[in-house]
Amino acid sequence: MNVNEIVGLKQQALDEARTAADAAALEAVRIKWLGRSGQLPAIMKGLGALAPDVRREAGRAANELKNELTALLDERKTAFESAGARAATASFDATLPGRWRASGSLHPITQVIERATAIFRTMGFTVASGPDIETVFNNFTALNTPASHPSRSPSDTFYLQDDLILRTQTSPVQIRVMLNQQPPIRIIAPGRCYRRDTTDATHSANFHQIEGLYVDRKVSLADLKGDVSHFAKQMMGPDVKVRFRPHFFPFTEPSVEYDFSCHVCGGQGCRVCKQSGWIEISGAGLVNPRVFEQVGIDPNEWQGYAFGMGVERIAMILFGIGDIRHLYENDVRFLAQLA
Repeated sequence: MNVNEIVGLKQQALDEARTAADAAALEAVRIKWLGRSGQLPAIMKGLGALAPDVRREAGRAANELKNELTALLDERKTAFESAGARAATASFDATLPGRWRASGSLHPITQVIERATAIFRTMGFTVASGPDIETVFNNFTALNTPASHPSRSPSDTFYLQDDLILRTQTSPVQIRVMLNQQPPIRIIAPGRCYRRDTTDATHSANFHQIEGLYVDRKVSLADLKGDVSHFAKQMMGPDVKVRFRPHFFPFTEPSVEYDFSCHVCGGQGCRVCKQSGWIEISGAGLVNPRVFEQVGIDPNEWQGYAFGMGVERIAMILFGIGDIRHLYENDVRFLAQLA
């Protein structure tokens, strides 16, 4: 290829670059002439077959083609980019008002935990916490739960490896505190729990509890009933009713279950309270002396009470929620009503 042919190709390449309609067409020109398989590399490769004096002139012409075409491509690319930026700016109307974004709010479960914690703090309780993954000892053995107890069954509890489980209650936090702190003790332990429950309107495999523990001298069941009743009226309002029923738990003796009157139906009976007018909150009682022995506290010197309450159950009463599953469906339209 002689010098005149290269000069002719240069003019053709420059014309194609000048007439490219957009950035994509300009990139196609660059690939055609300067790409790895383009025409300029082919020209440069053929220079070796020319006579020395011709090769020198042809090489100079090829370099001019490369330099002039590269400069023109860069110039037109910048022009296309500037035009695009101007178009984007022109489409923006700075006089329009800003878009309103609704402010977020706390989830109903978080609201209940924070309100309950604030109430118990006024009663002298401090907040304790523990891990969701617990040992069988802390969750069952130290709480005087026999090996044959149904709650230890794999059909009721999520077992992991190495004698670990997902805690079925927040009571293990009580054990951790009593193992590391001498009485008097006055703590609450809010947290997430896990059980192999069949999900329905009032049950879930993943739920929250607020556990309470008070250990001191001369603690009685009357202290427990007074504190739970005071909490209920502070949390639910002065018209709420509380009832205590005899029950059995291996970690308390004597044991009771307590219920709050149903806010959804006003105690008249509905689907939430199963037509009874009451919603079961949880169990309670005086700490079993065997539990004190497991953690090295003398039951002849110290007494205590323990209680637990389901956060979701309280939320259902407080907000008039008919189905516990609504709390976990993350429907913003529903949650916004409870902000």
